[in-house]
This record gives sequence, C-alpha cells and structure tokens, in this order.
Amino acid sequence: MRCAGPVNRREFLRVGGLALGGASLADITVGRAAAGTTKLDTSVILCYLHGGPSQLETYDLKPHAPVETRSMFHAIPTVVPGMEICEHFPLQAKLADKFSLVRSLNHDVAIHSDGGIIVCTGKRPSQLDPTSQSKSEHPDFGSIVSRVRGLHPSRMPQFVSTPSQFYFTRPTYLGVAQKPFVVGDPNNKNFAPPELKVAPQLQERGLDDRKALLEQFDRFRADLDLQQSLEGTDEFRRQAFEMLAKPEVAAAFDIKQEPDKLRDQYGRNMWGQSFLLARRLAEAGTAVVSLMMNSPKRGPEFTNWDDHPGNAGRPGHFAKYMRTRLPYFDQALSRLIEDIWDRGLNKRIMVVVVGEFGRTPRIRTGPPNNSIGRDHWPNAYTALISGGNLQMGRVIGKTDTKAAYPVESPHSPQDLLATIYRHLGVDYHRQFVDFAGRPISILPHGEPIAGLM
Repeated sequence: MRCAGPVNRREFLRVGGLALGGASLADITVGRAAAGTTKLDTSVILCYLHGGPSQLETYDLKPHAPVETRSMFHAIPTVVPGMEICEHFPLQAKLADKFSLVRSLNHDVAIHSDGGIIVCTGKRPSQLDPTSQSKSEHPDFGSIVSRVRGLHPSRMPQFVSTPSQFYFTRPTYLGVAQKPFVVGDPNNKNFAPPELKVAPQLQERGLDDRKALLEQFDRFRADLDLQQSLEGTDEFRRQAFEMLAKPEVAAAFDIKQEPDKLRDQYGRNMWGQSFLLARRLAEAGTAVVSLMMNSPKRGPEFTNWDDHPGNAGRPGHFAKYMRTRLPYFDQALSRLIEDIWDRGLNKRIMVVVVGEFGRTPRIRTGPPNNSIGRDHWPNAYTALISGGNLQMGRVIGKTDTKAAYPVESPHSPQDLLATIYRHLGVDYHRQFVDFAGRPISILPHGEPIAGLM
C-alpha cells in the first residue's frame, strides 16, 4: 500500500477530536491511507449456493472413480483445454475462458450455518451448533465493505441481498447501519423493494414529510435481532432517507427497464432475475450483492443444494433433482458472465459462486424413504470466480481421485475472502472493536489466491 502522504494541519486537528471518541491517531491515519487506495468502483456478486453443492456433480467430476464415488453425470470439455465440467453446464462450457475454478477449498465444519459463517466472515464460531441455528458473532464481508466504504456518492446501498438475507449472518459490532438492504424475489410480477415504494410520494411532497418516512423505516427495523447492538440506528435512518431521495437509486432496482429478450435469456425464474438484478446493482455502484440461491422455483421437484438422503422428505435419487436444477443455474450464471463481459465490466465486477461446503465422495442410501444422496463434506469443495481483473480460464488446486481432499494448492475460505477484499480495495488486516472492547481483525489469516493474480 502506498503512503497517502503527510496529513495537513486541518485534518490533524480533526483527528485529535476523533481520538476523544475512542479512535487513535494511528487508527485514523492508517484508515486514511486505506481510503486512498479503496477501489470505490469495484463490486462483488456472491452467488451463494445454500446447502452445499456437490463438487462431483458440478465442477470436479471424477469419471474414473469407483462406482460408489463416481459422478452421476458425464464430464464435458470446455473451451479451455483440460478443463472439464458437468454435462448439464453446456453454456458455461462455452465461456470457460471467462472464469476460473478453485477446486481445493476446504475447512472442517460440516454444519450449514456454521460453515456459512466461516465462508462469509472468515471466522470459526466459538461454539458449533449442530442444529444449524447459529448466528454469526462477527460481521460478514458485505457489512464490513459497507462500513469501510461508507455512503456511496450516488446513495446506492453498498450491501444488497436478494431474494432474502442470509439467516446466519449479522452486522454484530458494526451496528445495524451495516445490515444488507434486502429485496424480495425480482421474478415476482409485483416486485418492488418495499423501501423504495415511497420515493414517488416523497418527491411529490418535496421530501417534507420526514415523520412518515421515519415511521416506515421504524417498521422495517421492528424485526431487528434485539441481541444486536442498536449502535448505528440513526445512521441507518439517515442513509435510508438519502437513498429514498434519489430517483436514480430506484431506477437501478427497476428490473423492468431491461429488455424482455434479455430477461428471457437470464431465465424467468427467481435465479435468473436475481442474477440480472445483481448485475444492474453492481453496475450502478453497489459494492456487494449477495444472492441466496436455494431453488430457482418453488416446488418439490427442485429442492435446494443439500443433496443428502431424506432432504425435505423427498424420495428417490439426488441426481434426479440435480438434473432438474442444474440447467436453470447454467442459464442464469452463463448469461450473467456473458453480460458482464459484453458490457466491459469484467474488471470492475467479480462474480463468486460458492456454497458452505461440498459433498461426501461416497454415495449413501438412508432414511426416511431409502433415498440416495451425498452428505455434508467441508474437506473439499469448489468455487467459480469470474471477472475481477483476475486470471481467467484457470483451474486452481487439485483434489485426490475421489474429490475428497486437496492434494495440490489447498486454499481456505479466508483465502477466498482475501481475494474478494483485495478486489474491493479493503485492507483485510484492519481491525474493528467488538462488543467486549477487543480489537478484531477483518481476517484472522489468509492471503489472496496466488494462482488468480
């Protein structure tokens, strides 16, 4: 990081005043240097495949493994020599020179919420909860980026989640002002972010009716976890008011402005329209867009990525559900990648596709209906990365013959987060003070993935 240069007298005096509020001179000057290198125009779209997709049925097929391990699908070649992916990803296969695969991600927690906390915060929960009801003790990367960057010049929210918020993450000691701006399913014909519906009325009134506005935001705050710090509540309200006052912000959320042909190409379903909305928001300046990718449509024929026996009481073989689900994902993701590159946004926007873990090498039959699937497996899983001004068309890392453990270039969730923070211009060594007054680093360890640099 380059030095930001000498601090002038006026700023030095301002620092002295801030120090009375608990910030040290060193903290402020380091923050100033970091701010000087922050890339305010870069964005990350996180496609989070909740449930943990099988690496063996997506991006790390082992066609020559024993029958009890072997992928249920065929591997197909891509435009990148030597890179093979699932047969149900034909559209992605044509774009493989525009993404890279990290096949050697791993950690040691086979619980949905706790694994998700590790992947999204870089920190292991102090106590694991096998019921998957854990809530993060530390802010996830979206809240951190929102805090570091501050209010966007255009008043676009810095952190947006769609079609729902991650149930296991919270802004914790960063305060509720760093919560994600949550919008619903953009495929819904009546889709409109609730917070933005009041914008036209406010414009007609000349923004005079602050009382009605604040009452509306108080209603949206009613479901806040009372165990969280309420620090930042007024900041949340201030930012919300400024955001509502900007018609350009509402326009960025208006997915109906996109041509019908393009919306069809993304797919008229929750996944397709969420990916399209994410592109619109990232292009407009939102730093982090998190997509909670459970199922493209509602219905028992899809389920989610948690493909173990008995998931949601479904009968039959997990491959049947994946065979239904994967084409929707292939269509939405490939169109997003293509769209970003066609618009020349591939340096500004990074797309990351990952779940909380992978799936066991061994296929199992289990209760309650003798269904067939793969269990949770954090020891090896794959992430797809596109754009971000990184090296594309690469396969980073390698797993053993059963896709069970990394055997080359192993990487942690912290390494992936460090790669994301680097793109966003965030110093991941920076510290924040937690509820107990302890300084906590953004990442406890981890470095950007060298093979992508």
